[in-house]
Amino acid sequence: MPLGRHVDYPREYDASLLFPIARALGRNEIGLAGAGPHDAGLPFIGSDRWHAYELGWLDGRGKPRVATATLSIPAASPHLIESKSLKLYLNSFNATRFDDDEAVRARIAADLAQVAGSAVEVVFGLPPIDEQTEMAESLDELPIAFDHYGPPQPDFLQSDADEVVEESLTSALLKSNCPVTGQPDWARVRIDYRGPRLDRAGLLRYLVSFRDHAGFHEQCVEQIFHDLMQRARPQHLSVQARYTRRGGLDINPWRATPGFAAPAAGRDLRQ
Repeated sequence: MPLGRHVDYPREYDASLLFPIARALGRNEIGLAGAGPHDAGLPFIGSDRWHAYELGWLDGRGKPRVATATLSIPAASPHLIESKSLKLYLNSFNATRFDDDEAVRARIAADLAQVAGSAVEVVFGLPPIDEQTEMAESLDELPIAFDHYGPPQPDFLQSDADEVVEESLTSALLKSNCPVTGQPDWARVRIDYRGPRLDRAGLLRYLVSFRDHAGFHEQCVEQIFHDLMQRARPQHLSVQARYTRRGGLDINPWRATPGFAAPAAGRDLRQ
């Protein structure tokens, strides 16, 4: 596993650089149903959308080509892909010749699908920066005190069963840490739900309690989804996090109850 140790810069295309991590490992830790090898019976739908800002290769004449790309990996895939290995893999294209751009796109899609264990969508380009998260109600200016920064504390989550609402809430204060290197991962999280009204102060305290938590991006979003379902019992729930860029990549996991419409692709201002 290349994470957390020195790795030589790749000199040629090498699909073996990609490192899979079984999703079941993180799901078993939080008691998530359907954490088997094929994730049968998962309580959510979703995907992990990656934005790649540093991608290049050589054309048939040896002339450098550069691009950005959006990669979408289904949440039901058996494996997530470790981010440093994906960075190294994409860099391995830099000195390799391809006949045309489509050959590059198809090769990336095929390699990622092989490692993730399911089809992966790859398109060149990035979604626009949008104001989607700004349309939700921000929790970040609530005048409350904090003294718990880990581990994540589901007991902070409270709801009023006598008042059913449909609303969108957001916070830019989500932070967790890489479970191997300890480097910080920053994100804006958006929660859309219909169900008992969530206590906003408790929800923000809960999100801040990830601050010293060690977990991969995808696992943190699944834990937030799971804890909200267990504590608040919403009829419909969507949790999306837009993590800031590290190593030329940002990750945007989304998990929702079945039937929930996928959020429009977009990037946060910090991305």
